[in-house]
Amino acid sequence: MRPPDRPAPFLGPEAPVPVDRPFTRPEAVALGVSDRQLRAWCESGELVHPIRGVYHSAGLPDGLDLRIACLSLVVPEDAVVTDRTAGWLHGASMVLAPNDHLVVPPVSVFRQPGYRLRNELVASGERSFAPGEVIDLGPIRVTSPLRTACDLGRMLNRDQAYAAMNAVMRVGNFTTGELVAQGTRFRGYRRVRQFYGLAPWVDGRCASPPEYILRLRWLDCSNLPVPEPQVPVDGPDGTYYVDLGVEELRYGAEYFGAEWHGPDREEHDSSRLDWIVDQRDWIVDVFRLRDVFGPVRDVEARLHAGVAAARRRTGARAWSGQDRDRH
Repeated sequence: MRPPDRPAPFLGPEAPVPVDRPFTRPEAVALGVSDRQLRAWCESGELVHPIRGVYHSAGLPDGLDLRIACLSLVVPEDAVVTDRTAGWLHGASMVLAPNDHLVVPPVSVFRQPGYRLRNELVASGERSFAPGEVIDLGPIRVTSPLRTACDLGRMLNRDQAYAAMNAVMRVGNFTTGELVAQGTRFRGYRRVRQFYGLAPWVDGRCASPPEYILRLRWLDCSNLPVPEPQVPVDGPDGTYYVDLGVEELRYGAEYFGAEWHGPDREEHDSSRLDWIVDQRDWIVDVFRLRDVFGPVRDVEARLHAGVAAARRRTGARAWSGQDRDRH
């Protein structure tokens, strides 16, 4: 007896929509595909909905070419892609706001003064750009990574701004010093004080947005030593890394979240931390969503307690504050 047919890994050539390139919702509707079917394909993972109004087969490899192709379907040639969408185009997927994966955000697009887009698929307006702040990626004009980081550092709420600035630095070709120097460029702009406070602490070395925000919580504790991201520790079969830590104190902090440290990694992560604690004599506190975010968070108290315990164990003298003078 022949077994029943099973679904293919991805949408195949028999699908009524293109599988070799992105397409728009109106194109899908013209091909006889309903919104309900599009949602079903997205829910099953067969279709990706990267930006509002645009879809593509999950079988297409993500990368710059695909992202350019997606944006080319909705962005006019004379417009400039900005903000979170610019970060996404540069490769910093992690700059999306909380729950943006649940409601696909509009594309952030601006034109030079005097012009404004009228398009339900984009969030648009007018913005001025200095020479060098807009670059060409294929047919798409987009703010440079440095300008993108500056905009996100001013436009988003503080937690998301810090995570976004770091995420863009991680894929962009600019330094902390260059970012700080942009403060004079944006003097007098809205929320520039937030940018001033965050820019000196941006370095792009953390591996996930929650890790950046955990680092921000630590940095806000001004009487604690500055945490270094991705502290290396010699392991039995190579180098292990602690998300954030002070090597001299052998104290570290790790963020375990559903997206970044799910059940499939739980055993590996636990084994790694157990080895670091048992064999290298570190103290490592593990933080989760409820510890770092929300009204009942206890991250600051636990960081203070952890550093104090590490100092007592190593006999370290009270911190003098000189660590922060380096920045």
